[in-house]
Order: sequence, then structure tokens, then C-alpha cells
Amino acid sequence: MDKTQIFKFISKQKTAFIASINEQGYPVIRALLAPRKIDGNEIYFSTNTTSNKVKQFLSNENACVYFYKRGKIKYQGVTITGKMQVCTDQATKDEIWHFGDKFIYKQGVTDPDYCVLKFKGEKAEYYCDLKIETLEL
Repeated sequence: MDKTQIFKFISKQKTAFIASINEQGYPVIRALLAPRKIDGNEIYFSTNTTSNKVKQFLSNENACVYFYKRGKIKYQGVTITGKMQVCTDQATKDEIWHFGDKFIYKQGVTDPDYCVLKFKGEKAEYYCDLKIETLEL
């Protein structure tokens, strides 16, 4: 699977799992809704500024995202490692904002508890049919 196919696969998944590193040095995995935007190696998510994951990414930008598709027989998954940036600038928030976000962020796109996680992938590992493919992004 090449880079284009990996990002096409990612774009079809409804859930993403992200891993951050906590203060004790342990990985912490969370489920997020599908990415808001995929641009080259960059994957964008919306989240709460006050969340623990944001605090962890501000302390340690090392991150991992995982996507999978489970069929009746076939299982596919892709792990991408890279760096996570916390974006609080208004231009990025405006770009990622969806109308329905108003239900979560009552003050709208300028809500201080709304921010964007911008993940820049560096290396991907794709799994399918007992085979693993690794590629640099």
C-alpha cells in the first residue's frame, strides 16, 4: 500500500485512535471522531483545549494515530507515528469548524475550549492479511 492509498483508507474511517504520552511516560490511547481534514501527511482533529490529551501534547509532541476497518473476514489497520501540534489560532479553528460543533462549543468557533490537533505523520505501518508494510511519509 502506498501513501495515497493509506490516506484514502484513513479518509473512509469514522473513528481514529490517538496516543499521547502522560506525565509518567506511559502511552494513553483515546478514540476521536474521524479527522476533519487530511492534507498530505497532516491530519486535523477538533478537541477540547482543557482535555488531558492537549496538556500531554503540549508537554510531549510525540504521537501515534491508528485507524482500522474490520470486515467479516478481512481486518485492515494503519498505525502512523509522528508529531502532534495543538493549534489555537483562529485561522486554523475557522478552517476545521463544522456547524454542528456549536452543540459542544457554546461560544462557537471562538470558544476558548475549542482547539485543533494537527498531526504530522512521519512513518506508517499498514497491516492486512497477516502482512505488514512499513513506509516513510
